[in-house]
Amino acid sequence: MINVGIIGGAGYTAGELIRLLLNHPNAQIDFVYSTSQAGANVSKVHQDLLGSTELKFASEINPEVDVVFLCLGHGNSTAFLEKHHFSKQTKIIDLSNDFRLKADREFQDKTFVYGLPELNKEAIKSAQHIANPGCFATAIQLSLLPLAKENLLKEDVHVNAVTGATGAGTSPSGTTHFAWRDNNFSSYKVFSHQHLEEIIQSLRGLQTDFEKEINFIPNRGNFSRGIFASTYTLFDGSIEEAKRLYENYYSESLFTLLSEEELHLKQVVNTNHCFLHLSKFNNKLLITCVLDNLLKGASGQAVHNMNLMFGLDESEGLKLKANYF
Repeated sequence: MINVGIIGGAGYTAGELIRLLLNHPNAQIDFVYSTSQAGANVSKVHQDLLGSTELKFASEINPEVDVVFLCLGHGNSTAFLEKHHFSKQTKIIDLSNDFRLKADREFQDKTFVYGLPELNKEAIKSAQHIANPGCFATAIQLSLLPLAKENLLKEDVHVNAVTGATGAGTSPSGTTHFAWRDNNFSSYKVFSHQHLEEIIQSLRGLQTDFEKEINFIPNRGNFSRGIFASTYTLFDGSIEEAKRLYENYYSESLFTLLSEEELHLKQVVNTNHCFLHLSKFNNKLLITCVLDNLLKGASGQAVHNMNLMFGLDESEGLKLKANYF
């Protein structure tokens, strides 16, 4: 059994990780560390786990676990690792943005591999430390990687994407308050979202001459979870050629799949799937993408990475049913 530690246990991504790992046939949770909830039952905070676990939040870490997941706010993983040390054998999967960019991948004696399985599967298998991608970054990269692989990103890319309220984390704010969010819609960080850097980095890793703009408009939706992203760019080929290109790129992917039908969020919420749909309008290729921001965009992808790192079947612990009805 893989002995697991979780840091920052009171947040949404940690709650999803605990739920997944409690049902993972090859993993057991050693501790769930939380400074704000130490001593309390995990099910007091993650109330969907009532009856599923007797775990309590820990105030101490076990530095000898096989793998530790860092479910901390952006900038906090670096600070945590400066104060706490794990054994050289402990694998680290970080869900923040601290180590995603090449300039930040080297930290202490650690090298972090960017953990997008559809891009870096072989590197992930042999990695000791993983930087888990951002949720928007996952959706947009999966929409564009097949084009970049064939050097077909020749013009600007335009993205309009909507995320649910859980994308903002558990800390309350004016834009997560029910009275503001309900029956409402808004944009934020237009053209300047922090996930753009990792997206561009990955695209240039496949298409070295990519220098065009990614015009990204992130939006807040009045639902709890999920990302619906619409991406378009110029494409000279036919829709049949585009579909073959995407089918070939994702031919060995368990979780990223091409759909012939138009998409909606209920197909993927509560799963580790990403579904893509392609359509052609004159010379524009439209790629629609749906995924669960807390699973494929965070904790599910982190478990997928763990499976790869430990030589397990990729789907272990991730055979989930969508909340379709």
